[in-house]
Amino acid sequence: MNSSNASRWTGLIYVLPALIFVCAFVLYPFGQLIATSLTSRSLLGGGAFVGLANYEKAFNDSAFWTALGFTARYTLFITPILMGLGLLLAFLVLPNRKIRKVVRGVVFLPVVIGLGTSSFLWYWLFDEQVGLFNKTLVDLGVIAHPIVWFNTANMALWAVIISVTWKVVGFGMILFVAAMQSISSEVVEASLIDGTSYLQRATRIFLPLILRTILLVTLISAIGSMLAFEQLYIMTAGGPRGQTLTTVYLIYQNSFINFKLGYGAALSVILTAIILCGTALQLVLTNRRAHQ
Repeated sequence: MNSSNASRWTGLIYVLPALIFVCAFVLYPFGQLIATSLTSRSLLGGGAFVGLANYEKAFNDSAFWTALGFTARYTLFITPILMGLGLLLAFLVLPNRKIRKVVRGVVFLPVVIGLGTSSFLWYWLFDEQVGLFNKTLVDLGVIAHPIVWFNTANMALWAVIISVTWKVVGFGMILFVAAMQSISSEVVEASLIDGTSYLQRATRIFLPLILRTILLVTLISAIGSMLAFEQLYIMTAGGPRGQTLTTVYLIYQNSFINFKLGYGAALSVILTAIILCGTALQLVLTNRRAHQ
């Protein structure tokens, strides 16, 4: 066996565990999901092949379009907030000084708290009777009476956005800081010699050089928002009147409450296709930037 064949087999042995993992825990379950979406299978058992009937039902289901619309609105609102605050915090705590390292740790700390625990905490904070938000606003004279935060879709939406931003923004900040610190110190020092201001360095050096990281973090944030479930399940339970029902929440209801596994699987496939389209767009933008 020559050296090139040996190297090829060595490389295959190294990637084999990853291939087995992907096939066993990604490709096979996804294949099963697609197969289930083509049936009328129920959680209670039974079901027959129905072809594309579940997909036709989804495209004619007003509840699906309402949930997808709310999910898209939630994603469009929260993603720029997470990106903007993450970048701003990264610029503020970029230098490796002790106090700024402490600030990074404080901002990142909520990331390690479970989303369920965080949602319960914020549900309590927004409570109209005992929540600290209402008490603080009343004490400051901003409002005369406590606000019922979850009585309208918009109020509930922004309550969830505030809670998720507090928890997740530290993750983006750490990624941005890591990307900025990978920039050669010689580049930064040269810009200082040229007399550039901090704003000029931020807009003309840091942002262009970390653009790929920005696109990646945007994708991760958008996917996480499209898959939102726990925070809305705990904080709003889909209310009021189903106006804060997300796509994943609707899949859960159809699959495990109404026992319609086939229809829930079809909704899952549609959501997966939407996310894959967003991922493909991110890859195209990243490759285009790399070839410029």
